[in-house]
Amino acid sequence: CVQPSVPPVPLYKISMSIPEWLQAVQTYMKMLQYNHTGTQFFEIRKTRPLSGLMETAREMTRESLPIKCLEAVILGIYLTNGQPSVERFPISFKTHFSGNYFHHVVLGIYCNGRYGSLGMSRRSDLMDKPLTYRTLSDLIFEFEDSYKKYLHSVKKVKIGLYVPHEPHSFQPIEWKQLVLNVSKMMRTEVRKELEKFARDMRMKILKPSSALSPMKERSRGKSLSPRRRQGSPQRRAFRRDKS
Repeated sequence: CVQPSVPPVPLYKISMSIPEWLQAVQTYMKMLQYNHTGTQFFEIRKTRPLSGLMETAREMTRESLPIKCLEAVILGIYLTNGQPSVERFPISFKTHFSGNYFHHVVLGIYCNGRYGSLGMSRRSDLMDKPLTYRTLSDLIFEFEDSYKKYLHSVKKVKIGLYVPHEPHSFQPIEWKQLVLNVSKMMRTEVRKELEKFARDMRMKILKPSSALSPMKERSRGKSLSPRRRQGSPQRRAFRRDKS
């Protein structure tokens, strides 16, 4: 019985440019393949501290099983840790198609004044994007245009905060610091909101909403910020990504 080959985890070399390194990370995730089985192999609870999610990412590299979009975000964070010039933040999409709503998430990347993304999807143009977009809104509109090809209308876009490069952090990832009902907004309005948020992110003046709540509350996924209504992260984590 021939064992299936396990793809080697990419290692950063000093000679690599950042775009080359991101390409190596994305190539590795593609080698793991998209999980079409309907069974999620790794439980990702969005409210867990970063340190716990990094443990799960390590497990993914050991098991080499197919992954879906949420696992790809966690794995992307794990593999790009220790690259302080590379900022990582989650970008979530809620779309509507044929009477149903779909949820998808990618890992936004900001480096040297350019935006791009890492991720996994059934659709090749709904995952990684090259590090070439001058603004965050250019990147988001690129995803929106890609969705249109599949007749999906984007209803909401949620942008999280930069994820710390400290793999042992007890802080959870901030998944949705900015929530935009893009289907009810003009593109000029969306651009304005995204650019203000991106500027604040670059200046590092935004604080996670969860920082307002005590650790006990936060571990249950509750937030004291009334603006951010929290659905059940556990349930959402297991909702099938159809994008």
